[in-house]
This record gives sequence, structure tokens and C-alpha cells, in this order.
Amino acid sequence: MPFLEALGKRWETLKGDVEIADVGFLFLRVAAPAGNYAWLLLSGIPEGEAGIFHWIIRYFIVYSLFLYLLLFLLPGRKKTIYGISLGFDLSYVYLLAAHSGGYDSSFFIGFYLLTALHSFYYGLRGGLLVAGASAIVYFFSGTSVSALNRIDFFLRVSFLFLIALPLGILSAKLRVDKAQIESLNAELLRSIEELKRLQDKLIRAEKLSALGRLTSDVAHEIRNPLTVIGGFARRLEKRLPENEKQKEYAGIIVSEVARLELILKDILAFSREAKHHQSHTNLNDILTETGEAIADLCKEKGVRSTIEAAPHLPSCVVDRDQVRQAVNNLVQNAVEAMPAGGTLTLRTRSMEDNGVPYIVIDVADTGVGIPKEKMVRIFEPFYSRKEIGQGTGLGLSICKKILEEHRGVIKVDSTPGEGSVFSLCFPYTPAEEAFKIQCWEYMKCGVEKSADAGRSCPAYPNYGRICWSVAGTFSETRVQGVMAQKLGDCRKCEYYIRVEVTRDL
Repeated sequence: MPFLEALGKRWETLKGDVEIADVGFLFLRVAAPAGNYAWLLLSGIPEGEAGIFHWIIRYFIVYSLFLYLLLFLLPGRKKTIYGISLGFDLSYVYLLAAHSGGYDSSFFIGFYLLTALHSFYYGLRGGLLVAGASAIVYFFSGTSVSALNRIDFFLRVSFLFLIALPLGILSAKLRVDKAQIESLNAELLRSIEELKRLQDKLIRAEKLSALGRLTSDVAHEIRNPLTVIGGFARRLEKRLPENEKQKEYAGIIVSEVARLELILKDILAFSREAKHHQSHTNLNDILTETGEAIADLCKEKGVRSTIEAAPHLPSCVVDRDQVRQAVNNLVQNAVEAMPAGGTLTLRTRSMEDNGVPYIVIDVADTGVGIPKEKMVRIFEPFYSRKEIGQGTGLGLSICKKILEEHRGVIKVDSTPGEGSVFSLCFPYTPAEEAFKIQCWEYMKCGVEKSADAGRSCPAYPNYGRICWSVAGTFSETRVQGVMAQKLGDCRKCEYYIRVEVTRDL
């Protein structure tokens, strides 16, 4: 039945939230009426006087059932419901004490039980409040104040607070320990997920590495006969008369060989191992060189090119040839995205993200733009939106690879029908920061002693002052250094706090 199934699901949900205090409260609900009935049987109270106690016990059972119905229906309001139950429980103990001797009643022990349970559940402050409330209710349970034994009353009330104090402190300590355990469990789960992600990444990297080596070998083997074919085709084209059909065929062979050589060049560039030749370079110089190199291409395609070089742009550590290649790939794509002409803008600028300065090269066009559903795939190897035979689909993949080798990131902003802006963002460490203490020196992680330190930690050797951005929490490439993996969140790192927050290091 649907109703029973719903009840079963609710019960399964509630079981997961049961605490030790909940078991204690439930035990109290069961033991109290059982103990009261046992007391009635053993105490020898006359039947006429016992009637009031039967009504008190029924009162307890009815409101207890009502409270547990509320708990079943509103599990998220458990603390509030237990607070309401305290009022009923105090009235229950009051009625028992008032009808069984007042100040001398043995049912005073009920106040101890209530104080102990609520101190454990609500903590020190809640326990002291319950002890105070119990003392007040106990005071009014007597028939006459003149019958009150002050010393006896003082001792009983003192024990209420003596129970509340240690149990409240113990409860607070247990809550802190529980929170720490939950936090450690959450961090452990994050670490396990991170290890799984890194394992998957290593497996994919190994597969890509094997594929890259195979591709590189095949490309080299293809290049040699292709060079021979191209050479003979060019010689044949030169020797044949202008009006012969064979000359046209030879020209097609030359053109297709050139296209194949370009494809092989892209494949080799994508599959090669990174060999850095980095130096301090002003990216404005690369922009100027690119502008001069593409002038004829833009004129041929009816594209107007503009260069917006940021003044006083600082130098950053890059591989000049690789950056040129990345910019050239983006320019080629931008020109092809404007078949009817348009405007190509090459721009440099500075920006800051997560406290890290970046130097940015923007390549903007006014072309056809990129549909939103295609954006997620544009950096995949061999993915191309061009017609078959018009490209390898490796241009943007190579750009991304170059940026990752520079610990940077490539971003794209595109509007269909209006154009696209590709941004090459290179992390930049000001010259004065290079002489300050680096992260591996402060954290003593020992990465500088590694035979291949650059692979062990992406921050080494040029980005020690901005490690959280290139090898930690704020890295958009999801590359993690050893210390970042251990910490889980760079914002907890003492080095990050001193460099970025307090700025005293």
C-alpha cells in the first residue's frame, strides 16, 4: 500500500538520524510508566488513593505518544519538540511528587533524570536552565513552605546543578569531537575523490602518451615518402606545358601534399614532449611580430586588423616560440571565422584573479561566433567545425596545451553572429616577488630536491609566490601540487594566509 510504503521510507530516513540522547529519551518514556506501576504495586497504597496516580501515568503516556508522533512527522524540529516535552515532563514529575509526599517524595529522582538527559542533549547552558527549572518546580511541589527542610532542599538542588555541570561540559566536548570527526571524514572523502581523479588523469595521460608516441612514429614514417612524392610532383609540374591536363593534376598533388605536411606538423606539435626555452618576454613584442606576419593574409581575406598594446606591460616568463604558435593558431581561426570580412583585434592587458596578476593576450574577431552547445568541445583534440579537409582540429588543443605548459589558462567568450574573443592568460610574478621566500622554502616540501621538480609541482620554479593559482585550489587547470593535495583547500594554508591575506611575508 502507498501509505505503508511512505511510512517505511520515513522510518528508514529517521533511523539514520538517531543519536544516543534519542535512545535515552525513548528509554525514559518506556521506563517511567513501568516504574510507576511497579511502585504502585509494591508501595501498598490503597485503591482509592492510587486512582490519581493512574490518571497521572495515563497523562504521561498520552502526551508521550503525541510528542513522538510530532517527531515522526517533523524530524527536522527535533530540538524544539524535545524542548516542548520538557515542560510536560516537569509537570509529570511535579504531579507525582505533589501527590506522594511533596518535599519528601521519592519521585524527586525524576528531576535528576530530566536534568541529566537534557544536559547531555542541549549542552552546559541548556542543562543549567533545566536544573534551575527543576529546582523551581520542586519548590512548588510541597504543600507548605513551612514543611521545607532548607538544608535538605539545598542539598537536593545542589546535586541538580552538579549533574548538569559535568554532563554539559562532556556534551560540549563530544559535540566538538563529533564535528572534528565529520570534518576529517569529509576531508578524507575529498582526498579519496581527488586520488581517484588523479588516477583517472594518470591513466588518460598514459594512454595519450602512448597514442602520442605511436602518432609521432607514424607521422615521421609518413613524412619521408610524402616529401619524395611532393618533390617529384613539383618537378613534374614545372616540366609539363601550361595547357596540359597533367600539369593541373600535378598541381593538385603538390597542393594536397602541402596540406598533408601541415597536418603532420600539427600532429607532431601536439604529441611532442614539452621542451621549454623560457625567458622574460614582453608580450607586446609578440603582438607586433604577429601583426606584421598576418598583414598580407588579412588583406587577402578582406579583414581589418588592429593592435591594442597595453603601455608599460611588464615582461613575463614564457617560451616565445610557443606563444607565437598559440597566437598564430588563434589568428588563423579568427580570419577563417570571417569569410565576408570583418575586424581582427590583437590586444594585451593586465588583470588580477584570486590575488594573482595575469598578463593576457586577447584575439578578438567579428565573425560567426561559436554556438553555446559547441563550446564544451572546442578544445578537444581532432574536433573541428570546419568542412572535411579544411583543418586537423588540433589548433585549439595545441593552444590549450601550450597554456597549460605555461601554468596559464585559455578562456573564450563568444556570441553567435557577433564574434569571439579568445584570451591567453599567463600568470605573472612581479620581479620584486622573485626575491622573497617561495612556497617550497616556507612549507619545506622538498620539491626543489626532486630530479623532476617541475612535474612534481607546477609552481616550481617560477610561481612559488602564487602557488595557489597554478598548483592549488584556484588553479583552473585542476593541476594540484603535493601540499595542495594534502591540505585540500589552500585558504587553510599558512603560507597563503601570510602572503595573500595578512601580507606580512
